[in-house]
Amino acid sequence: MKIAIIGLGLIGGSLGLCLKENKLISTVYGLDLDKKHEEEALKLGLIHELIEFNDLKKCDIVFIAVPVDAIIKILKKLTHLLPSTTIIELGSTKRKIIENLPKQLIKQSIFAHPMAGTENSGPKAAQKDLYTDAVCVLCDSEVADDLHQKRAVELFSNLRMRIIFMDSVAHDEHTAIISHLPHAISFSLANYVMSKEDKRNIAYLGGPSFKGMSRLAKSNPNMWVSIFEQNKDNLISSIEFFQKELEYCKQMIKSSNSKELDEWMKKANELRKIL
Repeated sequence: MKIAIIGLGLIGGSLGLCLKENKLISTVYGLDLDKKHEEEALKLGLIHELIEFNDLKKCDIVFIAVPVDAIIKILKKLTHLLPSTTIIELGSTKRKIIENLPKQLIKQSIFAHPMAGTENSGPKAAQKDLYTDAVCVLCDSEVADDLHQKRAVELFSNLRMRIIFMDSVAHDEHTAIISHLPHAISFSLANYVMSKEDKRNIAYLGGPSFKGMSRLAKSNPNMWVSIFEQNKDNLISSIEFFQKELEYCKQMIKSSNSKELDEWMKKANELRKIL
């Protein structure tokens, strides 16, 4: 099979590294609007060759690994592809993408969300083992034809990913709480600390706790602005519920309620059993 990857940053570049070793795949093509990314991807060996947009029709599978607002624009330009070409978008949101998908592409499109990534971006951030043992969420996959469903499951399985199936509405609700909210908190924390402390104090006192909490604030704004916009309602709801939890913490501290604080923290410790 011939594969094309649109977007050669962390997600697309890592995918290229993995797919190049797949015996079922003869060629991994790459395409990126940023020509520097294309040059870097070739130099780093993330892909075999570059490809032009109009030549995508010769591919069996086309992956889209770009910010979610760009995914919508790109999908509208893929109506020239044959019905036998599998389109797999890798966005972190789903409903807006599905709602804006050209109707003629619905039977050949797979909506996937690999739960993998780092705070780094660009081709140099690509990692060969990024997808190993990570979860891949397939949303509304039953809408696609069997050929495209089977291709997607086979490919993600070969990447050694754990595949789960989920309704796209539920996906956006859950990721707002578990994925998107932590990024909003991290960006907020970083901006608050930098507004109150000078660089020297941050460097001296920024130990493991602060580094861990602020790591996500190093993420690519271009990607996260569009995620926040597309999943706006769910994210706002998550922020409001989180504010209530933080207010509860504040009131316990304010009233010196040590016993209740202890119980509250022990309840949070239960997360260890899950992660």
